[in-house]
Amino acid sequence: MVRRIGKIFFVLVGGGLGYQYGTELFSLLNPLLNFGVVAGAQYIGAVLGAILFFFLANWLLDYVLKVVRWGEETLVKMPIVDVMFGAMGLISGLIVAFLLFLPISKIPVPLIGDLLPLVVSGLLGYLGFQVGFRKRDEIMSVFSIGRKDKKKEQAAAATNVEHKILDTSVIIDGRIADICRTGFLEGVLVIPGFVLEELQHIADSSDVLKRNRGRRGLDILNKIQKEMKVKVQIWEGDFEEVSEVDSKLIKLAKVMNGKVVTNDFNLNKVCELQGVAVLNINDLANAVKPVVLPGEEMNVQVIKDGKEHGQGVAYLDDGTMIVVEGGREFIGNDVDVLVTSVLQTSAGRMIFAKPKLLERAL
Repeated sequence: MVRRIGKIFFVLVGGGLGYQYGTELFSLLNPLLNFGVVAGAQYIGAVLGAILFFFLANWLLDYVLKVVRWGEETLVKMPIVDVMFGAMGLISGLIVAFLLFLPISKIPVPLIGDLLPLVVSGLLGYLGFQVGFRKRDEIMSVFSIGRKDKKKEQAAAATNVEHKILDTSVIIDGRIADICRTGFLEGVLVIPGFVLEELQHIADSSDVLKRNRGRRGLDILNKIQKEMKVKVQIWEGDFEEVSEVDSKLIKLAKVMNGKVVTNDFNLNKVCELQGVAVLNINDLANAVKPVVLPGEEMNVQVIKDGKEHGQGVAYLDDGTMIVVEGGREFIGNDVDVLVTSVLQTSAGRMIFAKPKLLERAL
């Protein structure tokens, strides 16, 4: 349909040009061919022009359609702001060309007075589009001088926003809600869609323990989103080429330039190896625990055997495990111990001690 309309258009154009310049054409050819005065030269020119353009229509249509498709694809790929400013420049160029149209059309040179206005219109329109497209930033700055400082502040604030990406383990752990309540965690909490999907699979598990952990994680997220003042963002994207959730978290952190929040020791190490910032909840918990130094005395209750012979195990109120050398005989009793060493890792803190009574005996 388009090609048929295009052919009709070119035939009409050819006929119009032949009718317009038929007389001049025959007058130019008369000295060479000597065919005298031609009656109805305009009509003969119109027929010849229509026939000529009919045979040229296919080639012309292919070329025109190719240019149109190229222009369409280029405009679709361009940002809307660039298109708008380019159009504004094009309109400005055509307005200038219109103002020059009358003086140029009065040039007493054959064909020049008719063709030059079209050439000038095309040239000024093209130049106007290029100026509007390439100078868009400067044009925008002219219209936004009064809001320049405000925009800079907003841009700086948006740039400084930190994204904290939560992994599955830290959501199930639950302590992230308490940290958000205290206000120590700033920025935007990002919950990836693939993490939510993993939580849902855990909550639908046939294993009772896994099912309870998954439901606990979903409850924690609901609590953070509804009761906390921290900003929460659900990231709906996915990395289909990556299968592991931990790998997706690391890739998302690189894309968003954010930090991974976790209590997974292995994920912590992988993030460090790949240069991704990580916030480990266990590190935070260890940092705020009371400092225990070697030689310090404390009173603990030994509750079970240790792994090694004669060892007993006790716990502080914050869950820190204390390994008491020779403490097996004190199981079920409170005993004063002396701290001998402290081992602290991302997985937690472990305190080694020995009974004070044993120290006195020595």
